Amino acid sequence: MTCKKKLARNQKDTNDDMINLVDNLNQEDDLKYNRRAFLKTAVGTSVALGVATIPFSVKAMLGIAEKNYERVEIAKLADLPQGDSVTFYYPTDKDPALLIHTVNGDLKAYNSACTHLMCPVFYEKTQDVLLCPCHAGYFDVNNGHPKAGPPQRELPLIEIEVDKGIVYAVGRQYRHG
Repeated sequence: MTCKKKLARNQKDTNDDMINLVDNLNQEDDLKYNRRAFLKTAVGTSVALGVATIPFSVKAMLGIAEKNYERVEIAKLADLPQGDSVTFYYPTDKDPALLIHTVNGDLKAYNSACTHLMCPVFYEKTQDVLLCPCHAGYFDVNNGHPKAGPPQRELPLIEIEVDKGIVYAVGRQYRHG
């Protein structure tokens, strides 16, 4: 039985030991897969992704709308007393929305699907808030921002206008902030 001799603490390796350490290196792979090549690829990819988002940023900054929504009649103002709300669908028949005539007399409209898990949102007249009963989410009736509960994003705003006593939906805004 042969035992390999253990080197003392300060004793240097022989050249034969060093040859065994570099036998597995391939110079072509070393040049192809080195740190510099990896960093070039990472930086190049980051720059490409950054440049790809520029058109979307410019579009958002200029306020260019993605769709031209049609004007849809919601309700007659005389039929909607202060402190009441009415459900309608906008911009399609699958998008529930809520027109609110607040206790202060303001008209507000939002998509009525909660931004947390898409449960329906209702107007709570006594507290003057929008309520999602699924997980006790509360939204500010004046701006659609979450006040309490799990929702983190505001409700999409439905743009409205009043013409000759009739309330119309004319657009939708997705807001952030």
